[in-house]
Amino acid sequence: MSEFEIRQLTPDIGAEIHGVDLSQPLSRATLGAIEQALLDHMILLFRGQDITPEQQLAFGRNFGDVYCPSMAAYVPEHPDIMLLDATAPRGAGADNWHYDASFMSEPPMACVLRPVQLPKAGGDTCYANMVAAYEALSPALRSLLDGLTAVHDLTPQLRIALDLGVSPEDFETLQKKWPPIEHPVVRTHPVTGRKALFLNRNTGSRLVGLSERENDLLLPFLLDHVRAPDFQCRIHWEPDCVAFWDNRCAQHCGVPDYTERRVMHRVTIAGDKPR
Repeated sequence: MSEFEIRQLTPDIGAEIHGVDLSQPLSRATLGAIEQALLDHMILLFRGQDITPEQQLAFGRNFGDVYCPSMAAYVPEHPDIMLLDATAPRGAGADNWHYDASFMSEPPMACVLRPVQLPKAGGDTCYANMVAAYEALSPALRSLLDGLTAVHDLTPQLRIALDLGVSPEDFETLQKKWPPIEHPVVRTHPVTGRKALFLNRNTGSRLVGLSERENDLLLPFLLDHVRAPDFQCRIHWEPDCVAFWDNRCAQHCGVPDYTERRVMHRVTIAGDKPR
């Protein structure tokens, strides 16, 4: 058995992992224990990890194929690593509660995030347990949601990108490449079998089968429901810190409280179709 220490951040979500060196190849037992910890806690934090982009990629590849989303910037010389570079994050989308790339037919399974440059203060990321969010709903509402799908549409995020300088031609190309898609409102985790609320403010635009008025009432409630602090933990970034989270059952939100440059490298691990 692998030996490392797990320190819970909150009862519902998050844990720090101590005693693992991500710069080194990891044994099958250690990887299996990390994967189980991810299933148990949804977001894992490894501190004191002075790793290179190649080592970050190697860690991510232990859990599946990696890629950089086609509309995203990537790290020079590392096209499989997404580059997140911001100084004015408010309103850019990452400051909303969201799943990564839920507009895809097969959204990412998980992500590995590493800070490269941090502001002097601020720039934390919050994570929320969507299994707990689902289970906190009344049985009657859960029964209704279990049979629904929602439309996930990239267009609102593309409009933000357009305002930030993406050309209209790129806008139209990306809209055609990523048309609106339906996913279950309640997703069943493919490994644990637990149900999670699978809606987010960035792309979750409409509950299918409900009237416009019903959407106007229910959708804002569900999107606001995920903000309850009961389901959350907050990650304070430090140099040589690496986060690994399960994008199938945990949402996140970047706190937009900084005005100095914040640079992060994200490795995205391919997932499967939500069911």
